[in-house]
Amino acid sequence: MKKQLAWAVAAVTAASLLVPVMAEEKHFTIATDTVFKPFEYTDEKGNFVGIDVDLLAAVAEDQGFTYDLNSLGWDASIAACQARQADGMIAGASITDERKESGWIFSDGYYNATQCMTVQEGSEISSFEDLSGQTVGVKTGTQGAGYAESLKDEYGFEITYYEDSPIMYQAVLGGQVSACFEDTPIMAASIQEGGLALQIVEGSENEATPYGFAVFNEEGQELIDLFNAGLASIIENGTYEEIIAKYLGEEAAALAVEAFGSAEN
Repeated sequence: MKKQLAWAVAAVTAASLLVPVMAEEKHFTIATDTVFKPFEYTDEKGNFVGIDVDLLAAVAEDQGFTYDLNSLGWDASIAACQARQADGMIAGASITDERKESGWIFSDGYYNATQCMTVQEGSEISSFEDLSGQTVGVKTGTQGAGYAESLKDEYGFEITYYEDSPIMYQAVLGGQVSACFEDTPIMAASIQEGGLALQIVEGSENEATPYGFAVFNEEGQELIDLFNAGLASIIENGTYEEIIAKYLGEEAAALAVEAFGSAEN
């Protein structure tokens, strides 16, 4: 009887060795700012949508991890990551040396964006020189704000800071500020889809810089590595181009693939 029991235990043990050990599924908390159309925004049903939202979903599926996406706003997203209440941030964040030096750790770039100046339709402001003595609006902590700050002294204008883009646009429309500085693809999409009586000033764009996924501590390197691997994969299999085309059109998608289709970008 004891011999039979020993054989039974041995058989069960041997069988268990044949069952693959399932790796624990990786789960992350990701922060975002959903007033940055077409990269992240809320649709009429209350769902988070946009280029960043779709890219993150495609990368997660490709790399086999899950996540919660929390809409916190720009400043709060940064603070949550710094306090380790969120693992990473995707919110149309431009990759800059200044941010890297202050503790941002970026993924590979996934979209090149410029910043531009926008005014009311019919405005007499057609150049930076026309801003002398005027006040412009910017969104706190963004590349648009940095661009305006770099021009402020040269062209003699003042700056008013806003917490989100829609309030800033309304300030231009209402005449509280004469112009605003914003990421060009965001501004173009907001004007077109929102029917805003605004216009981008021709020739006001700066040099393009790429957007990147970001973490704020070295422990987040694993998530950066997963994002980079997934991004490379979805660029190669065509999913990336489909996502960009969905929101910005085929021409913009082709340019994005050309810019980021190489592993050496």
